[in-house]
Amino acid sequence: MSTISYNKLWKLLIDKKMNKKDLRLAAGVSTAVIAKLGKGKNVTTDVLLKICNVLNCDIADIMEVKREQRI
Repeated sequence: MSTISYNKLWKLLIDKKMNKKDLRLAAGVSTAVIAKLGKGKNVTTDVLLKICNVLNCDIADIMEVKREQRI
């Protein structure tokens, strides 16, 4: 099973000296969306594109797929 990690997003925010509230306001997304991102939950690609537009980056710069290793 695979999961989504938004760790890249949080690191990018630190690099850009932004916090989650700044991102929420600039991207025009709700606090619920930011909470979902914080928990590694699914969000729409529309939301991801809004965030990418604000941060001037690609989707791969803010998220990655973590695959479970099989034994």
